[in-house]
Amino acid sequence: MSNELEAFIEYISVIKALSKKSVEAYQSDLEALEKALNKPLIELDSTSLFGVLGIYKNKRTLNRKLSSVNAFFDFCYKNQFSQEKTKLKFSKIPKLLPKFLPYKEIQNALSQIDKSTLIGLRDYAMILFLYASGARISECLALRREDIEGEWLHIRHAKGEKERMVPLAKVAILAVDSYLNEMKKNNGHVWCNYKGEKLSRISAYKITQKYMGVSPHVLRHSYATSLISGGADLRVVQELLGHASLLTTQIYTHIQKQDLKETVEVCHPMAKEQI
Repeated sequence: MSNELEAFIEYISVIKALSKKSVEAYQSDLEALEKALNKPLIELDSTSLFGVLGIYKNKRTLNRKLSSVNAFFDFCYKNQFSQEKTKLKFSKIPKLLPKFLPYKEIQNALSQIDKSTLIGLRDYAMILFLYASGARISECLALRREDIEGEWLHIRHAKGEKERMVPLAKVAILAVDSYLNEMKKNNGHVWCNYKGEKLSRISAYKITQKYMGVSPHVLRHSYATSLISGGADLRVVQELLGHASLLTTQIYTHIQKQDLKETVEVCHPMAKEQI
């Protein structure tokens, strides 16, 4: 590892305090480039870099690598390791609306769950919890009993290690309480398998697939879409979702615009007539 790269890794670890996974991702991306070209990253030109990065056909993967490179070069320029400000252009990716489920579909899925068993109570409570909180599945699975404080959810294990508070609907709290009251084993974790052990990510995926045919993340999108469609302020939704940038949250405004367009097409008299 070159001296400049080592300094960058220390900067994002200590000064920026990025999560362990983020630091590992940056280090993996940048070290791989140095090894592939057998020279310090700071000495590489854009032609050489694109020559190596050209093996990535998936544009999202390519852009992640480019993001790592740009962050490194920006650090070098600001710390006077480099006299030129290098910034590589990202590959264009078509904007796709996030998949989401209407509230009625979620209600229908919940009505199919057999709540006479502990597993049924768990599945019912988890689906309600995900839709009522907008939590990432990693945040959901890290949930402990003490994290539900009255009508608030304290998310302590958020992405980027940033905590946040989210109001939780009473119906979701009641469902979680009903499930927990039936649990015989108490290891501190809320979501457990039939053995009483912490539920795995794969098992959580199977639960939402079983009843709705989607991944748990779709419930997060559904939560955000419901808020935006209901008129919630974009910055409030950003705070609730725990997005570091408002740009990440803005994708949901496309759904709002689509909803407005459909409303005009159905309700406005001129939308159906030609003059």
